[in-house]
Formats: sequence, structure tokens, C-alpha cells
Amino acid sequence: MGSRIVPDASTAGTLHEQQRPVVIRPLDASDLPALKRVVDSTGLFPADVLDEMTAPFLEGLAAEEFWFTLAAPDPVAIAYCAPERMTSGAWNLLLIAVDRSRQGEGLGSTLMAEVERRLAEQKQRLLLVETSGLPDFERTRAFYAHRGYVPEARIRDYYRDGEDKIVFRKVLSALKV
Repeated sequence: MGSRIVPDASTAGTLHEQQRPVVIRPLDASDLPALKRVVDSTGLFPADVLDEMTAPFLEGLAAEEFWFTLAAPDPVAIAYCAPERMTSGAWNLLLIAVDRSRQGEGLGSTLMAEVERRLAEQKQRLLLVETSGLPDFERTRAFYAHRGYVPEARIRDYYRDGEDKIVFRKVLSALKV
């Protein structure tokens, strides 16, 4: 799984402006300090959890899972995707985060498109994503809807009393690769 250079949407403007490339590549252990800062900036969960989450991948024990970082030039975003157990071709995006100072620049969409492209290229069928049903996560739900994800399920009081889990779904076979 190699690196991929794509235009940095944050520099997009007129046709005459040169776009800076960003690199989407597999996670490396040296990325963890920068990616912990990314996770800290979003407040998703305590950043130290990344050590335990990434260890199987970094040790070569989680061959099917994949972790990406988007570097411009330093890591500013992270995505983690794994196959759903006991399914055929269903995957779950378990983490996507963009440094708060870089949100709204299209970097999350760029990273998400790469995840979808790679899964579609592998002939995977389905990608699930989940998020909170709290009002604070409206922007996150809108992000998924804008990318073509459809709300599929709501599990009431999942994260804690009063905080539902919303599951979105996207069929990957419809994507052109």
C-alpha cells in the first residue's frame, strides 16, 4: 500500500493558482506525535488511545486493516478502516480526523475519497461510518451525507444515556475506479 499524491484542496482557487500536493500514505510510527495533536485538536477521544489502536497495524499484525495519514507536509489528518467481522466485503471507517485548524479545507473529503477508492479497487461492497447523534456532531453528519452516505441506523443511548449512535452506509460498487 503505497503513497498517493493528490492536490491540496485548501489551495484551490482560480485555475491559475498552483495547487500544493498532499501525500496520503500508510501510517508510520513516527507520525504518532503529530497525529496525537490532530486527535487532541478535535476532542474525539484521549490521544494516548492511538498507541493501543495503532499497535497491531504498526507491528504487522493487522494485515487487513489500514491506517492512512494525510501529510501537507506534516501529518494533519488520519483515517482508520477495518473489515467488519463475519461479513463479505463490508468495512467500517472507525476513525477519520482532520486537525481543527485545517478543517473546512477539503482534506477530510480528500482522505475519505482515498479510503473509498482503495476499497472499491479491492472490490469491497460497503463502507459503514458511525457518529454521535448529539447536536455537536451535526457538522460531522452533514459531512457524511454530502459524501453520499445514507443514515442507516440509530442506536439509542449507545455511547451513554442521551447520546445515540448514528450509522451511515455507502455502497462502494457504484464507485468508478
